Amino acid sequence: MQPYLARMSQIGRPPLTGVRVIDFTRVIAGPFCTQILSDMGAEVIKIENPDGGDDTRKGAGPRAGGPTGESHFFMTYNRGKKSVTVDFTKPDGQKIVHKLLETADVVIQNFRPGVLNRYGLNYDALYEKFPKLIYLSISAYGQTGPLSDRPGYDPVLQGESGMMSVNGEANGEGLRHAIAIVDTMTGIHAVAAINAALYARDATGHGTGKGQHIDLALYDTALACLGNMGSYYLVGGDQPKRAGNSHFASAPNGSFETANGKIYMAVANQKLFVDTCKAMGHPEWATDPRFATIAERVANKPLLNRMMEEVLKTDTKENWAQKFRHLPAGPIRTMKEALDEPEVKRRGMLKTYKHNRVGEVPLIGSNYRFSGTPVDDTRPPPSLGEHTEAVLKEIGFGDAEVEALREKKVIG
Repeated sequence: MQPYLARMSQIGRPPLTGVRVIDFTRVIAGPFCTQILSDMGAEVIKIENPDGGDDTRKGAGPRAGGPTGESHFFMTYNRGKKSVTVDFTKPDGQKIVHKLLETADVVIQNFRPGVLNRYGLNYDALYEKFPKLIYLSISAYGQTGPLSDRPGYDPVLQGESGMMSVNGEANGEGLRHAIAIVDTMTGIHAVAAINAALYARDATGHGTGKGQHIDLALYDTALACLGNMGSYYLVGGDQPKRAGNSHFASAPNGSFETANGKIYMAVANQKLFVDTCKAMGHPEWATDPRFATIAERVANKPLLNRMMEEVLKTDTKENWAQKFRHLPAGPIRTMKEALDEPEVKRRGMLKTYKHNRVGEVPLIGSNYRFSGTPVDDTRPPPSLGEHTEAVLKEIGFGDAEVEALREKKVIG
């Protein structure tokens, strides 16, 4: 295969064209990572259990194509992949995986530490035979240590990491983020780590020519995402205060009622406050001694918020958004309002995919915009085992061998 950097130079093709990824992941963090890699041009071969596949295929909630169709959850994180059903707990299944690894650049898996060791598919077992392989493991608490055998789910990690303690109303309990934020951020970090490892392996004049193992823990990612909140405690020694939709150290910063719903404003410095006062028709607020500095605005936040809402309630959130176009402010939208917004379509963020089993499915597309090597987010999520036969024949299995594997239930 061509060196990674040479492949990147093929202008007009996605930046990871020619990279082959063997994907053993399920649910969110891993599949989100491999979906981004697929958008970037990598060939992602998703290895699924013949008996049901990725756990999210059976998920609750709306299904594309009706009650017997495809799970919205699975469709969200598996765009553009090839689904190959292989029971790798069987020796014949392991042979198929080894055959795939002969031409692979990346393996990514999110089984609990030690599970793949039983089948000779852990990094140490594969390194000597496939030294160029980049192998990324996602787990809850890392591959080693006293917590490594624990299962881990996003909301639990939000709680354990301290993330939940800073989210919620000031006088209420800590709340989890509704989006699986730890899983999502781990998926993004996994993409960054894999691209860095590809660069380290192949960079002209600097690359080692060898792959490596990447140990990515959800717990570590949650801690890294604490950002300035973590530093607030480490530097000052105090627990950051919850402030709901407001901010404990900034004002006006929060949600405000208008005539037809709420708008969010994040007025973080003096110039923005002056401009906000002018836009609301009350330039005198900027020189009012009660609001003249950030400290004074924070101290008098209830009064300032009440005065602002009296004005904001005189018009709609849409009209205020236009008046505040030059300011960090915008309407708080429902999901329908957000996804029906013309700008969403203008940016090309909504896609309609033609799924081979259930027909047309609307999904959110890629947010990456490359000028020279554009991503390809046009390919639909796969049906379970949709590409099994084609991929096996591509790597040298004949018709009779494929049929024999199917009869032995090694493949679906």
